[in-house]
Amino acid sequence: MYIDAKLKLSWKRKMEKRPSFFFALLCWFLYAANPCTCSQNDTDRLALLSFKQAIERDPFQVLSSWNNSQHHCDWHGVFCSRRHPGRVIALILRSRGLVGPLSPHIGNLSFLRVINFQNNTFYGEIPQEIGRLQRVRHLILSNNSFAGNIPANLSRCSNLLFLDLIDNKLIGNIPAELGSLPKLGALGLAANNLTGRIPPSIGNLSSLYQISIRTNNLHGQIPEEFSRLGKLKDMLFAENSLSGEIPPGLYNISSIEIFNMNQNQLHGRIPADVGLTLPRLSSFVLSYNKFTGSIPVSLSNASGLMKIVLFSNNLTGSIPKYLGMMPNLQHVILAVNQLKGDLSFIDSLTNSSRLLQINVARNLLNGSIPKSIANLSKTMWLLGLSENQLQGTVPLGLDNLVNLRILQLAWNLLSGPLLTDFGKFQKLQYLTLSDNNFGGAIPSSLSNLTFLSVLYMRNNNLHGTIPPALGNLRSLIELDLRDNSLNGSIPPEVISLFSLSFALSLSHNQLTGSVPLEVGSMQNILLLDLSDNRLSGTIPSSIGKCLNLEGLFLEGNSFEGEIPQALSTLQGLRELDISRNNLSGKIPDSLVELDGLNLLNISFNNLEGEVPKLGIFLNSSAVSLLGNDNLCGGIADLKLPPCPFPKSNKNKFSSSLKISISVVGAALFLLLLVGFLFFWRRKRMSRSKGISMPSFNLPFLRISYAELFKATDGFSTSNVIGSGSYSSVYRGILEATGNEIAVKVLNLQRTGASQSFMSECKALKNIRHRNLIKILSACSSIDFEGNDFKALIYEFMPNGSLDKWLHPGNAREDGHMNLMQRLNIAIDIASAIEYLHNGCSSTIVHGDLKPSNVLLDNEMTAHVGDFGLAKFVSAISGGADQHLGSSSLAIKGTIGYVAPGYFCL
Repeated sequence: MYIDAKLKLSWKRKMEKRPSFFFALLCWFLYAANPCTCSQNDTDRLALLSFKQAIERDPFQVLSSWNNSQHHCDWHGVFCSRRHPGRVIALILRSRGLVGPLSPHIGNLSFLRVINFQNNTFYGEIPQEIGRLQRVRHLILSNNSFAGNIPANLSRCSNLLFLDLIDNKLIGNIPAELGSLPKLGALGLAANNLTGRIPPSIGNLSSLYQISIRTNNLHGQIPEEFSRLGKLKDMLFAENSLSGEIPPGLYNISSIEIFNMNQNQLHGRIPADVGLTLPRLSSFVLSYNKFTGSIPVSLSNASGLMKIVLFSNNLTGSIPKYLGMMPNLQHVILAVNQLKGDLSFIDSLTNSSRLLQINVARNLLNGSIPKSIANLSKTMWLLGLSENQLQGTVPLGLDNLVNLRILQLAWNLLSGPLLTDFGKFQKLQYLTLSDNNFGGAIPSSLSNLTFLSVLYMRNNNLHGTIPPALGNLRSLIELDLRDNSLNGSIPPEVISLFSLSFALSLSHNQLTGSVPLEVGSMQNILLLDLSDNRLSGTIPSSIGKCLNLEGLFLEGNSFEGEIPQALSTLQGLRELDISRNNLSGKIPDSLVELDGLNLLNISFNNLEGEVPKLGIFLNSSAVSLLGNDNLCGGIADLKLPPCPFPKSNKNKFSSSLKISISVVGAALFLLLLVGFLFFWRRKRMSRSKGISMPSFNLPFLRISYAELFKATDGFSTSNVIGSGSYSSVYRGILEATGNEIAVKVLNLQRTGASQSFMSECKALKNIRHRNLIKILSACSSIDFEGNDFKALIYEFMPNGSLDKWLHPGNAREDGHMNLMQRLNIAIDIASAIEYLHNGCSSTIVHGDLKPSNVLLDNEMTAHVGDFGLAKFVSAISGGADQHLGSSSLAIKGTIGYVAPGYFCL
């Protein structure tokens, strides 16, 4: 939060030193002698009581002292004047959980100098009456839910020094009248929904030293008048839609320390002398813009610089070699540009003892990784060198960076065996070595990385066996070893890792033997790919225990026996490919029960018998049966021969007729076989040209913060489609696929947001139902400023929430629902709740069922979502008693929509 801490501390000390009890006692004494003496005090007292009356919720009972038993100067959060006994000069109720509108009677506290209501839940508009408080100096209303416009009459508060309205729901333009506040030093309007242009009048605030207008919907150019703000220290204009070039005069304000223009549409070149004209610069952030030219060498003259973030621009040239002249440098983030040259700049960075991040991924850098990388600061936690043209081997000294959490070396030309002692990276969480030319065996030292979550080593020249010790990686959620030359069997220790919840990819290797029965231990896995190896034996029925599985790929092996009936338990399965094996027997009828299946490839096996006519087998484009000569029947579009009738003793054909039919049948069969072979050949040719079999509408997703950032246009407020206590939901479009998604981003500054994230993950990982919102992926990462980031990615529901259709004031113009649609939606919701209560291994109480949490797809089918308050209930064996799977027994939910299930516990 953008608050001047020193200023607040000085006020707090002043308030603590005043003898409020003495003046309260004096006032009461005078009041007893002459009631008219304290008439002004009654004004303040009545205003405070009106304030209290408007409060709807006071969870910590901080206003309980606001009663007639003591003077109002002794009320909690109320501070009175020394010179004017009984007159309230400060009202400080920070982080007290208060809920309600702000009473307009606050405008009657005419002696107020400080108002601090930060971090509560005040809502409604900011009262216009605040404009009457001409003595107010500090107005702090940040982190609330105030809506409406910023009152223009705040300009009457001529003594205002500090205005903080950050993190609310304010709309409209920034009032030009704010430019007439002669003493204003700090202006915080960030994290709202403000629109329009930045008023040039702000350039008249000659005392301004802090301005934060980030995370709004502001557009247009930065006014040239801002060049007159000679005392400016901090400029935070990030996450808007500002365009044009930065006024040259801003680069000449020598007092500037924080220069943050991240995520706009600004362009132009960074001045070559910026390090000389801004000598006090500590944070220089211009990422996600359209800047061109080179990185100025003069930045090395800004000796106090801590952060250089120029991510995702069009910068060219080489990286300056003297960045190490800045001893306080912590973050060097230059990824996603067109920078060329080598990594020699790393040599100078060995002098930066506080260095935390180096990220130069997705550039055009070449050469080898210098040995000096071993001398970088041991405080480093991120090293990103992926997607360049680096060559040679990985230096042995890399393992000196013992505090690395993220190491990215993928998509280069690196080679040689991996001799790094990965066991020294005890905090490593993310390791990607994919798409290089690494050879040799998988290092056994990887098994010591107990915090490792993601390990990518695909598309290299690795050989040897998969180390069973990788089973020690109890935090691993994804393991990708595909496209190597690994041999031997699949270690049971690896394929039984319970933590694997995203993917296990071992395809295109030379693995042999059978699939271990322990595969059923991966109960949370979404994708299992063992294709194109030399595996044999039967497909283990224990795969049916992987209840969250969405993609199962076993093609291109030597599996035999029948297709296991246990696959019918995989109700979330969307793709199943078991083609090019030696499977025999009939197609199990149970496959028709997989309602979510949209691709089934069982071609080129030895299957026989009649093809079912239900489920996915009704969609010929989603099923491939080629190369199974003994299959028959099915729907006409499959073009299979009809199944023969059983022989009858009553009807016998003559031998000549039988011969004729046999000849005709053989001819038709040959024609059909030729047609199938022609179709198969064309399909193979199409595949080689990039045309694949039908896949997931949204395949298994591994989505990074950067991809979500881009998909949602930088989490733009224009893409917000919903918000709640702990999160905001954004509409986005994945660049790779063009599919629409809904991204639920947790506000981790809110108490309980992380618990809500875990509750929703816990609920959604074990449930699959057509009327429950489908989670596509989750992202637990770090944003571009090093802050924790958590988000859930869902299928986008084009018809929005049920709430928008039920309430005419919010409904779309064509938002009419007939009686049958309403009935179907009610049945859908009831089906979802019945499944949660009775169809899961543990009963789930949704906790917040309401129209806004019911989403409608293209077909107006209802999907229940938002499991942030969900509770798990387990029946005690042998009795009817139940207990909550949570430590909290408090009834939760939205006012008016408390879940009925709570009253059944």
